Amino acid sequence: MQAYKLNATIDESGHLIIDEPLNIAPGKVEVIILQPVPSLETSTELQPHKPRRKSKVKAFEGLFENAPPTPPDFDPDQARWEALKEKHNL
Repeated sequence: MQAYKLNATIDESGHLIIDEPLNIAPGKVEVIILQPVPSLETSTELQPHKPRRKSKVKAFEGLFENAPPTPPDFDPDQARWEALKEKHNL
């Protein structure tokens, strides 16, 4: 499949309007829509204040503020093993 990147607009009624003419062969196409998300500053203003993650290392104090939470099924030992396998080509 050949990929093309175009600019388009969704109007109030939900119709896709392509802002430029297409110079491609007629036929069926698959459309993937990527919509820009609000910036991190804007999205954090709208959300309630999250508790800060503590760090014993002063240099890392603000590093964890915007980090995503750890998934509940995260296994640190498995993550270490995967990193070692990758590092040593096991």
